[in-house]
Amino acid sequence: MSATDHRARHVAIIMDGNGRWAKKRHLPRVAGHRAGVEAVRKIVRAAGDLGLEALTLYAFSSENWKRPEEEVSDLMGLMKRFIVSDIDEFAANDVRLKIVGNWRALAPDVVALIEDALARTAGNKRTTLAVALNYGAQDEIVRAARAAAGEGAITAEAIEAHLDTADLPPLDLLIRTSGEVRLSNFLLWQAAYAELYFTDRLWPDFTPADLAAALDQFARRERRFGGL
Repeated sequence: MSATDHRARHVAIIMDGNGRWAKKRHLPRVAGHRAGVEAVRKIVRAAGDLGLEALTLYAFSSENWKRPEEEVSDLMGLMKRFIVSDIDEFAANDVRLKIVGNWRALAPDVVALIEDALARTAGNKRTTLAVALNYGAQDEIVRAARAAAGEGAITAEAIEAHLDTADLPPLDLLIRTSGEVRLSNFLLWQAAYAELYFTDRLWPDFTPADLAAALDQFARRERRFGGL
């Protein structure tokens, strides 16, 4: 494959920097999370226009429960409002919502909202928005390995078939904002041969133009998948 004959089908983003964005402006952390939700809306709207088949966003990790109770409550409230306010737009723009992670362990009202949103968008085909909630990649791999063991031999193919992202295209590009350069227990299996892209831009400031720039750089990289 040459450096210029491929495009990304599946992009994942570690949306980092909401707290620092708020701190720079002397605002409470929740203001950063609210600004982050607005950035999500812009990026989701752009995903289909940029030709992405799937966009996976790291919204709430299994480690985020360690944050202060007030911040966790704010995050859950923002997520619920996002689902309620944007579900009609998802439907209008042919966006399928998918949730990855142990989301059924969330509060019953959140689970009910998610189940309704999943049902309402199940037939949409233009783009899949996969939101990682109560997600940790190590937990995902353990769950997939257990499921594979229950069916027979544990092979890479069997584990992959039971990952939360099994029905999505292979991960092409993983983006992290805010200048951090680690994966933070996100899509560890899927990222084995994904391209990585790190930017200093804080998540609330990340725009569709930034996403387009990342995709342009991806298209110019030569992917070898372990070969020459």
